[in-house]
Amino acid sequence: MAQVTLYLDDDVQSLMDEAVKASGLSRSRWVSELIRRQVRQQWPADILAMAGSFPDFPLREDWAAAQPPDIERVSLE
Repeated sequence: MAQVTLYLDDDVQSLMDEAVKASGLSRSRWVSELIRRQVRQQWPADILAMAGSFPDFPLREDWAAAQPPDIERVSLE
């Protein structure tokens, strides 16, 4: 298992200590979970489960078809 050394200023250290205490995790585990969330390559399952849950959400094609025609552009030259 790799080891990492972090240099934190006092304010950041205090914030981290509060968050670690509130989470009930060890510092190492807390930092590991934070990194894991930041480098995740796919959407979390709870976000994926929301797909299709908004029946009236317009698709791009529906939205584009409902827009008025564009006006003629005027050259600025």
